[in-house]
Amino acid sequence: MATTGLLISAGLLVPSTAAVAAPVAAPPVVIATISVGTLPSGVAANPVTNTAYVANFTDNTVSVINGRTNTVTATIPVGAGPEQAPVNPVTNTVYVTNNADNTVSVINGRTNAVTATILVGAGPIGAAINFVTDTIYVANNGAGTVSVINGRTNTVTATIPVGVGPLGMAVNPVTNTAYVTNGGTATVSVINGRTNTVTATIPVGALPIGVAANPLTNTVYATSGGTGTTSVINGRTDTVTATVTVGTFPEGVEVNPVTNTAYVANAGSSTVSVISGRTRAVTSTVAVGAVPVGVAVNPLTNIIYITNFRAATVSVLAG
Repeated sequence: MATTGLLISAGLLVPSTAAVAAPVAAPPVVIATISVGTLPSGVAANPVTNTAYVANFTDNTVSVINGRTNTVTATIPVGAGPEQAPVNPVTNTVYVTNNADNTVSVINGRTNAVTATILVGAGPIGAAINFVTDTIYVANNGAGTVSVINGRTNTVTATIPVGVGPLGMAVNPVTNTAYVTNGGTATVSVINGRTNTVTATIPVGALPIGVAANPLTNTVYATSGGTGTTSVINGRTDTVTATVTVGTFPEGVEVNPVTNTAYVANAGSSTVSVISGRTRAVTSTVAVGAVPVGVAVNPLTNIIYITNFRAATVSVLAG
């Protein structure tokens, strides 16, 4: 989730009567800082190819990062004002939301070439992919809608009204459910991927921006920039089960479902909050570059990518 750079991720049973605490995971550490384009916003990782993609808002480009060498291997021109660049690991295809020209650029991950440009609603920002159904969801901030794109035909098949000022998108492919944060109404809209209808509207904190889903636990995380918190949502009941205090003005959030850990980029404090999915508490806070906004996770390598909006860099963290 992702987010937008326009706005300034058990106790052990032992044969003893004594209580034994579960081991605490070591906090992630920054292992590299990569220079990318100007005002990098969204970032996504393809775990199959070990590649990350960064949307550079001012440059109108996408930086391609080799996850093995932590170097930029290509810079791809896209539309105007790119915000997010989620990737479908099954088809090796990247979808870039171009906020300033109301389009989505489709990139072939093998050739790094734009193969299609799709017209969507006004001011697209967030995007997420259901790789099981090959469906892309785009939050149109200016239109108050979500565009549904067929990944096989590169056509918009539905337009769904949601709340005011939609920003972030996430998908749970297991339940075929999409989630969108509505910045203007402090809610999260829940979309049924089969019917393309909103089935629930969940109140969260002020100015929700980023959203991410853990498909293994059916848990959703939504950041609230106005309150410095992250709402933890039960995907089965569509209710907020916890509110976690993080850093100042949190934007992006992403989850590693393998470790059941969420990572939140705090734009106002230039840090990343690490949230345990088991305890729903912040376990560590990591300093990164200036104004971090986007988060991506490669669950196979447990590497976290953070876009630093003001620094024009990506911080690479080993989880």
